[in-house]
Amino acid sequence: MSKTMQAGVVGAGLMGREIALVFALAGHRVRLHDQTEAALTAAMERLAAIIDKGIARGLFAEADRAALDRIAPTTDLADFADCAMVTEAVFESQEVKAAVFADLDRHCPADCIIASNTSTIPITVLASCVGEARRGRFIGTHYFSPVSRMPLVEVIPGHFTDPDVVEQVMGICSDLGKKPIRIKDVTGFAVNRLLHVLMIEAVRLVEEDVATPEDIDTACKLGLGHPMGPFELMDATTSSLCLQAQEIMHDAYGERFRPRPLLKARVRAGLVGGRGRPGWRKA
Repeated sequence: MSKTMQAGVVGAGLMGREIALVFALAGHRVRLHDQTEAALTAAMERLAAIIDKGIARGLFAEADRAALDRIAPTTDLADFADCAMVTEAVFESQEVKAAVFADLDRHCPADCIIASNTSTIPITVLASCVGEARRGRFIGTHYFSPVSRMPLVEVIPGHFTDPDVVEQVMGICSDLGKKPIRIKDVTGFAVNRLLHVLMIEAVRLVEEDVATPEDIDTACKLGLGHPMGPFELMDATTSSLCLQAQEIMHDAYGERFRPRPLLKARVRAGLVGGRGRPGWRKA
């Protein structure tokens, strides 16, 4: 694989659009896929705003605006026929991802690396959605939000992943300016297992009236050195996604990942956070 390549990203939401951006910032050409033109237009507008704010804060240089020109939006996965690496970043559902991987298997070249940004689903399970001949080039690359600023990537080989592909992807992530760490293919990988134990206990503290969400966030930032508190993070990524992750890990590991009743109630009430929606700190 050449130093610069044609990359692809499926899913133009919070994670996918920024994964596309970091590839483009590293000089790669990127095709960004979503189902509608409206979703792609919104994604590109959001990326332009991220660059503008980053320049104002000294995080990006003026020349980084050119990265947006290297991102080509598309609603057709057939456009991925020349991609050297494709990253999937769609909704955290095995069924949704399976459909995407079946389409990618039809359209991507035989030597294309297919990576999933799943945060919880084992890579070997997802690799079963492509043909046997492609499974050696299937891998997990779990980025963290906001992708343009968070340096960590969990690189997760599946049972069938070729060791050379693992090393290749570790190198690609490093070239993107990220710090890759190799993680065993288990449900939730490493970071999410740590994170959600913290989140579950944080919600329990609120249920028991030990402290408010705002004060727990302050405690984690000032007492533990975390950049964001657990409730801020749930509001940023949405409580519905956090609940989904906890349910997946509860199925895999049992009681220690059982979602708290208060989290379930708030999700049912629509208090999930996200842009413009009430959450823990906005209700």
